[in-house]
Amino acid sequence: MRYITGGFALGAALALGGLVAAGTSTAASAAPAPAAAPAAQAQSLFPTSLFAPSSLVLTIGQGEDRDSSGVQRAVTLTCMPKATGTHPDVKGACEQLRAVDGDFDKTVALKADTFCTKEWNPIVVTAEGVWQGKRVSYEHTFANPCMKRASQSTVFEF
Repeated sequence: MRYITGGFALGAALALGGLVAAGTSTAASAAPAPAAAPAAQAQSLFPTSLFAPSSLVLTIGQGEDRDSSGVQRAVTLTCMPKATGTHPDVKGACEQLRAVDGDFDKTVALKADTFCTKEWNPIVVTAEGVWQGKRVSYEHTFANPCMKRASQSTVFEF
């Protein structure tokens, strides 16, 4: 309670001081005091460089496409304004996406000298969200887990 009453006393003292100062000052200035420029205030409220958001939800599932597969694993990946998320290699995945300008097909290309069986055991990967301000809805089906491991994708390694 002591702090509340002290606050009231301070407020009252400031208000009375303002009234006394206003009553004793008989000569008023002809020009009003310059107000802070609105543009200067707006600059301090907003960052000087704006960025496009990049935030994705990545999934891996067993099946031929996103509609017939169940999601086995899912992670989040945010690359702008700061690399964060539940992806195990956030910085590596963001760097890979920046290097290919968000072209997910380039991230799932197979490494050279890859040898896998030709079994059909499909794995589907998806990306949903926003990349550099543009809506993304991506889906790719690997023929089997070996093909997925043989891809160059840091993005879908989780």
